Amino acid sequence: MHPEHDDITTPDTDTDNAAALEQDSQIEQLKAELEQLRAQSLVERADIENQRKRMERDVRNACRFANKQLLGDLLPVFDSLEAALANAPDADPLRDGVVLILRELSRVAGNNGLVEIAPVAGDAFDPAHHQAMSVVEAHGIEPHAVAQVFQKGFMLHEQLLRPALVAVAKGED
Repeated sequence: MHPEHDDITTPDTDTDNAAALEQDSQIEQLKAELEQLRAQSLVERADIENQRKRMERDVRNACRFANKQLLGDLLPVFDSLEAALANAPDADPLRDGVVLILRELSRVAGNNGLVEIAPVAGDAFDPAHHQAMSVVEAHGIEPHAVAQVFQKGFMLHEQLLRPALVAVAKGED
């Protein structure tokens, strides 16, 4: 071997080094693209999962409230049957039939998520469930409590369908 040849680089070695550097650069670039595509895939997968959950919730709510219109239309029927019972004499033979009809109607409506809001005198006034129609003097009832119920209210699966119409006891001025 000749020592003068040790310091000499050949064109083939420079080309090999340049090709290796270019290949390393391409590998790094491809790795970066792959990582970006993985991140994008995770984001898209999360978006699809969120959309699926939203659709499930919407379908569940649509099923829960599909009969909202029908049950809302039945509220005057409840009112009429209860008024008939309030005004029917105890000895009236039709009274038992009205009681049975009201009980069955209440059972079916309850099975479909309808819940009655029926405050009694003395209950706390709840503006989320009651609508105050008037303020009255009411002895023996706390101020700002329900003094009288004009009409029962109803909820459908935790959603107010109709507020209870009430009179509220007058507070101290």
